[in-house]
Amino acid sequence: MEKLFNQTSNASWKRTVGDYTLIVVGAFLQALSYVLFLAPYKIVPGGVYGISIVLHYVTEGVFSFMPEGLPMGMTALCFNIPLMVLAMKKIGLASGPKTVVTFLLISIFTDLLSYVVGYDPLVKNDHFIAGFYGGAILGIGVTCVFKAQSTSAGTDVLARVIANQSNLKVSNMIILLDSIIVMLGLIVFQDWAVPLYSWFTIFVYGKIVEMFQTENPSRAVFIVSRKTDELKDLILNKLHLGGTFLHGRGMYKGEEREIIFTLAERKDLPRLKDKVKEIDPEAFVSTMHASKDSPRPGI
Repeated sequence: MEKLFNQTSNASWKRTVGDYTLIVVGAFLQALSYVLFLAPYKIVPGGVYGISIVLHYVTEGVFSFMPEGLPMGMTALCFNIPLMVLAMKKIGLASGPKTVVTFLLISIFTDLLSYVVGYDPLVKNDHFIAGFYGGAILGIGVTCVFKAQSTSAGTDVLARVIANQSNLKVSNMIILLDSIIVMLGLIVFQDWAVPLYSWFTIFVYGKIVEMFQTENPSRAVFIVSRKTDELKDLILNKLHLGGTFLHGRGMYKGEEREIIFTLAERKDLPRLKDKVKEIDPEAFVSTMHASKDSPRPGI
């Protein structure tokens, strides 16, 4: 028994070290993308760093103590902290500690790199190369963070909060918010090259994440409980997931029982389990990998 406990502890420790190593690498790569490729060409990749890049140039020469403009990392931090607090109040966010470490490291790395290398473009007079490699490096960095089951916070958190309060899809809200930020770059810089290269960068970044994020983030969840009506309300109206009732019969007593089947993203699983246990402490919850072509249950 003691040997099994030690093996479990060692596996947990190794997984934790591995996750935070990925977070450090991912945070550094994202900062590298912003400082060396995107910011020098005024490419606005959506999110809080898109806003930070715009504010950096808008405030250039405004403050005597910051003649080069507001630092991007610190500016992004000022957005991420309240967004994180909002997310934890509204949707829980099980990956909270890792997410805090992630956006803190991105901010620190961004401002450190800016201080060391400045804001001169790595490749002179080539927006296409900057947009392509900036998007690719950003995508690899985000993939590392996702592999560690963390997030970079930012506008995707706000999108989830808004989606939870409405009937809109999270993916649609992310696209809408990022597009608004890209158009902000057009309004401020008065240059159509800004949104065109920004959308190109977002496209490259999305494709890189899609290419490397091979594991389906969804999990199949089976819930056995006597309080199916309360759990149905939780899943449909509070968590905004789909679901299906499966009819089963216990092997021991032969009792007829309804089993709830739903799909949930891995990052939402802890919250789902906690809510289920609040309603029915005796509920049995089992999860398994969902195949990529699994249809959404309840349609």
